[in-house]
Amino acid sequence: MLESLQQIKNPLTRSITGASAVFSILTMVFALIIGMSGLKESKENHKFAVYGSLIGAIAGAVIGGATCYKPSQKKAATKTITESIDRDKSWKDWRNFVVDHKVKESQEITSFYLKPQDKFELPDFKPGQFLTIKLDIPEQTRPVIRTYSLSDYNNTDGYYRLSIKKEGAPRDLDVPPGIASNFLHDVIEEGSIIPAKPPNGKFFIDVPSSVPAVLISNGVGITPMIAMAKACTKLNPHRHLWFLHGARNGDYHAFRDAILALGQENPNLHIHYKYSRPRPEDAGFYHSEGYVDKELLETQIIPEIQQIYGASNAEYFLCGSPAFMDSIRSGLGELGVVEDKVFFESFSKGGKTKGNTQPKTTNTEGIDNAEIVFAASGKTLTWQKGNGTILEFAEENGINPPYSCREGICLTCMSELQEGEVEYVEPPTNEPDEGSVLICICQPKTNKVVLNL
Repeated sequence: MLESLQQIKNPLTRSITGASAVFSILTMVFALIIGMSGLKESKENHKFAVYGSLIGAIAGAVIGGATCYKPSQKKAATKTITESIDRDKSWKDWRNFVVDHKVKESQEITSFYLKPQDKFELPDFKPGQFLTIKLDIPEQTRPVIRTYSLSDYNNTDGYYRLSIKKEGAPRDLDVPPGIASNFLHDVIEEGSIIPAKPPNGKFFIDVPSSVPAVLISNGVGITPMIAMAKACTKLNPHRHLWFLHGARNGDYHAFRDAILALGQENPNLHIHYKYSRPRPEDAGFYHSEGYVDKELLETQIIPEIQQIYGASNAEYFLCGSPAFMDSIRSGLGELGVVEDKVFFESFSKGGKTKGNTQPKTTNTEGIDNAEIVFAASGKTLTWQKGNGTILEFAEENGINPPYSCREGICLTCMSELQEGEVEYVEPPTNEPDEGSVLICICQPKTNKVVLNL
């Protein structure tokens, strides 16, 4: 009864309810006692029962009034969900994630399943976007920041998945292997904490669109394509997708079976795997030998699109090694595909998000000096020609903004420009948000620049 009274918000109603309940209970109890004891009915017995019930009613009223109101568990759960949504909307900076588990996907690629340490819900993302993470690597003087494509699309399981290739040392160059990827593969384990920023990036598929899409990748470039294929299968299964992927052989082909299973679920997902050096045991798991190239598009994919849609109009999404993407882009151009229909992602120099992205005007001669106000850091400094980019200048003065590629590709260094103008030393390959600039490749253009850093 006490628990029921706690759910009543109005104190007067609680008192009346308590009084009624106790009165009713005691009346029945006294009647039962008199009946079972064989006591003769008399005025004294009736008075005893009535007075006892009235005293109980008064006690019930007192208990009801004194009972504190407690909202139901259902309402409390609703509040928790609302709070988590509000928390998600406010996520703008670093947020700690726990590595829930690791899965080896191929000879070179391992997946990391990240769950928020605070256990609040995760905001959705656009399939194709990336996650920026921060790693504290021993012997590195500052945290190492990297961006990796989100390789899964499931907004109900409470995790983000990154599938990362372990990078070896480049051929013919006296440089060490990939610092971040090797640290992730060799050191990061289940339970490790990795800070991350919210999903970002302008390379993504418009899921509701009805235009046919061709997803073309090789190697680890498959990661954003998986998210795109899964999102369309889940949210727009009537849209035809072509999933073209190139790998050396089965040992180096991550997510082979997962995509084939997705094709069984979605008849409008057309899959074609090409192996450059297949092994006997790969028989039945790939469709042709060689490389994903112009010939495959010209002889098979574009004719299939024309047969289904009556036209060859389609969108093309590319991700992979720079040489691979250069070859595909060139081939698409020769096949008459306009640049506006070609979208690509690259975290290597020379990549950009969309075929028709126009470079910003650059003028490296510029001004000789400028006052730069780093508003969030509370510092006002004088930049002089020769101090390099704004990112380099900030680092020299003890300000350490986040960055990754340092080449205007990943958007990690994007900062709000509150006053003044900047000029780019070289054209950015990914366009920053309106009112923001990429400080890794820009210098002051006016005598005063104010940044939210």
